[in-house]
Amino acid sequence: MTYKVGIVGASGYVGGELMRLIASHKDLELVTITANSNVGESVAVFHPDLDKYKNMKFVKTSRENLEGLDVIFLALPHTKSAEVAAWLPEDVLVLDCGADFRLESSEEFEKFYGTKHAGTWVYGMPELLISIEDKLRAKLVGAKRVAVPGCNATAITLAYAPLLAAGLIESDDLVATLSVGTSGAGRNSEANKDSSPAIDSAYAYQVGGVHRHIPEVIQNLQRVSPNKVTLSFTPVLVPMFRGILAVNTAKLVSGVSSSDIRAAFEKSYGSEVHIELLPEGSFPDTGNVSLTNKVQIGFKIDEANNRIVVISAIDNLVKGTAGAALQSMNLGLGLPENTGIDY
Repeated sequence: MTYKVGIVGASGYVGGELMRLIASHKDLELVTITANSNVGESVAVFHPDLDKYKNMKFVKTSRENLEGLDVIFLALPHTKSAEVAAWLPEDVLVLDCGADFRLESSEEFEKFYGTKHAGTWVYGMPELLISIEDKLRAKLVGAKRVAVPGCNATAITLAYAPLLAAGLIESDDLVATLSVGTSGAGRNSEANKDSSPAIDSAYAYQVGGVHRHIPEVIQNLQRVSPNKVTLSFTPVLVPMFRGILAVNTAKLVSGVSSSDIRAAFEKSYGSEVHIELLPEGSFPDTGNVSLTNKVQIGFKIDEANNRIVVISAIDNLVKGTAGAALQSMNLGLGLPENTGIDY
């Protein structure tokens, strides 16, 4: 069966990445692409590398233009998806690449996003531990409404969750510093203008516990931690287009060894196609995961401070957004999870 697909907000970086993946997915036909401020423009103007769709035109985001589709991806700015989602029939599989439906707490959503909470959808991270033994994957099978995770949240969550689940780290002192490519800020952000300092320098942003992915990560990790999770997270914009390199540290429980850490990761991710635990002494870099749906993880114990350092790397546009969306879509449609994103 071929599923008819639409992308809302398709002129942005996430929309382009979704198109790149859809182009090689044997079960999908891209039918509709919308972009309100660029109606009438062709794909080639914004995504010149997408030869398959170069002559397609962006249309207005409207209820009428989204009729007759089987799958719809919402690639809109945060807080803009809920209105469009309300138009869509319940039997259509809808995947929101924004943050509108990720959080379970209305209070946290309104605190970090400054607008009314629209509700909570199934969270689109199949590998996420929801107990010591179980993962979120089962809840995505047959799901019709999916909240795709945030890119930073993916890099941090997957680094900490197995260690919390195994009781190897303290939950109240998690510190993550992420080097983030400029595409994470979006096509229209200052970071992607020719005059941006991000072209040739690095700088921290949303410093001091205000980044919107913090409550998302805490929500993820609290599923497997019996104790309260706290996170200090600082993102740093660096002069590369795509990728996230996350340096995640935590205090170790007394007596934990390097072999205990490796065993926890292998237990959680040993069978996961898209997560690679590197050999001892090896650490990931963003070049090795670029244009893939892969997460690379490496770690080392800081003996002097009794802390674990877990380094994770992802492509923020693929595993951080579009690839994760297709993983969840495949599960929702009953297709093999890796269809269109396998290696």
